[in-house]
Amino acid sequence: MRDLFNQPVERRGTHSSKWDLLEQMFDVPSDTGLAMWTADSDYPTAPCVLKAVQDAVDHGVFGYFADLSEYNAAIQWWMKTRHGWDIEQDWILTAQGLGNAIALCIDVWTKPGDRVVTFNPVYHEFEQKLRRAGRVPVQCPLTRVGDTYHLDLDDAQARLNGSEKMLIFCSPQNPSGRVWTAEELKAVAEFAARNELLLIVDEIHHDLVYPGQDFVSFDIAAPEARDRLVVLTAASKTFNIAGQKTGNMIIPDDTLRAEMMQRLRALDYSPNALGLKMVTAAYSPEGAEWVDAQMAHLQGNRMIFDAAVNSIPGVRSLPLASTYLAWVDFSGTGMEYDEISHRVRKSAQIAPSPGPEFGPGGETFLRFNLATQIARVQEAGRRLQEAFKDLQ
Repeated sequence: MRDLFNQPVERRGTHSSKWDLLEQMFDVPSDTGLAMWTADSDYPTAPCVLKAVQDAVDHGVFGYFADLSEYNAAIQWWMKTRHGWDIEQDWILTAQGLGNAIALCIDVWTKPGDRVVTFNPVYHEFEQKLRRAGRVPVQCPLTRVGDTYHLDLDDAQARLNGSEKMLIFCSPQNPSGRVWTAEELKAVAEFAARNELLLIVDEIHHDLVYPGQDFVSFDIAAPEARDRLVVLTAASKTFNIAGQKTGNMIIPDDTLRAEMMQRLRALDYSPNALGLKMVTAAYSPEGAEWVDAQMAHLQGNRMIFDAAVNSIPGVRSLPLASTYLAWVDFSGTGMEYDEISHRVRKSAQIAPSPGPEFGPGGETFLRFNLATQIARVQEAGRRLQEAFKDLQ
């Protein structure tokens, strides 16, 4: 099955935001550049998902869709089987992907001018969505010790003024790939309770965890936080179906769930039927087998990439515990960010995600997407070595 992840797939000219915006976004040539920014994969999704799509096409009718019971049951099965998490079907609400889910949470439970807490560096869309909605991000830096980020809740407490309404938390952590322990998650829950913060927990990368790491869902680690907890999950990163815009808001608390349901009804929202079918097929034994094979492929990719990048003096790819997003620190080169970015974009012709977009702590970093064919990862390593060969 691992061969499925190495078959060449041409994504240029397919309206792929990842590949067709290279020149516009990064000034990287579209014909020779390598797209390693947006977090989607360069290989097809699982065969069981493709079969579900083909079955829908063969049926030929794409009318209104009324029954989510199989979809919700598949989510229940996946969370229990893969993550040991027991959830009720009526906890599950759908959104148009997790970007939309985050925006909905901001819309429902905060108002313009409200302060919202994040721990940085963190997925840049958290703060971009907050600013677009007129909310005020409160950036609380993570502490880096060696290759590992840690929470500094005392420092975070000192940055609050008592008017904060929400904490948006990333678990596993993006961009660093940090997998939080149950004890750390419980401490975050206590921090939220102490400051009366609603907890929005993005667990979109929970399936992409490497051997030796133990992911724990926030609800398992801190069930006492259910009266303030919304867990966001999706099959989009795991199965490369982000374009179907289908994600979950799992809300154990009746009051919070009713508030979100009311907003969804007011917006006349209903889920994408084809996305529901794809997720239902993905969350299956066949889908689980495919994910395990994908993780073996990604394990090989990260080892190849890290070996190449870490051979460059002053450059450090932090060892990933989860995700397919390598978080690379160039601070040891002594270069300013503009010089680092220029060498990577113009000399290596690679478009990674800019580290400064992730907030404090990302100033000397770039994030590289490794969910691609082995040959492309090898080529990226070679290009980066060439772009910084004067440091050898």
